[in-house]
Amino acid sequence: MTFFAVRFSARPPDESHLYGHHKIENLSALMETLLLLATCGWIVREAVHRLQHQKAEIAVTVWSFAVMLTSIAVDVSRSRALARAAREYHSQALEADALHFRTDVWSSAVVILGLAAVKIGNAIPGWGWLRNADAIAALGVSVLVIWVSVRLGRRTVDELLDTAPAGMEQTIRTTVESVPGVRDCHGVRVRRSGSVVFIDLHVLVDGRQTLAQAHELTETIEAAIHQIAPDADVTVHPEPF
Repeated sequence: MTFFAVRFSARPPDESHLYGHHKIENLSALMETLLLLATCGWIVREAVHRLQHQKAEIAVTVWSFAVMLTSIAVDVSRSRALARAAREYHSQALEADALHFRTDVWSSAVVILGLAAVKIGNAIPGWGWLRNADAIAALGVSVLVIWVSVRLGRRTVDELLDTAPAGMEQTIRTTVESVPGVRDCHGVRVRRSGSVVFIDLHVLVDGRQTLAQAHELTETIEAAIHQIAPDADVTVHPEPF
């Protein structure tokens, strides 16, 4: 899912998608978040059912720990690589995939604790209650994954609904009004689509300027905005003061 989302979102704008295809990444991140939440719901259901009714005999061997430790080593490297790429390219799809593998690391670590507790419960008769540690560990992992997934899901929905980044409007207004020749900045609109931020704004400038001078000023304004939002697609509308 992430592979195709990143591939298609990189396509240039066309007649049907004049702003590009960046929202595909947001949709992919939302789908991955929903899949994680659905998986957690199923795990919680099975864990509760096992604790209440079904006593499962878990065979704990050296291979159990070897597989989980190998899984942790692989997932740590994958999640770190994806997280670096997500930060570099501001990709929510890659961020969701990094979250997926990071939750695998957490779950694998808790599984190891659960297996160790089951092993102790099998070895020491008086500690038989530890045999339920595997199901309890599953519940703990599910709660953690649900919490992180909901946070990412909220951010994904915010971007799909074109929610402006917090404080960005005021920062842009302050930056633009500090440019010499700009008397006022208003009508600021900010929306993020995948890795690209679209910024539209109106400025009041000296009405006696020539068209060439006004155009030069708008380029100066765009350069100032790119200092705070390097990947932004900026549109400046000058109005005579």
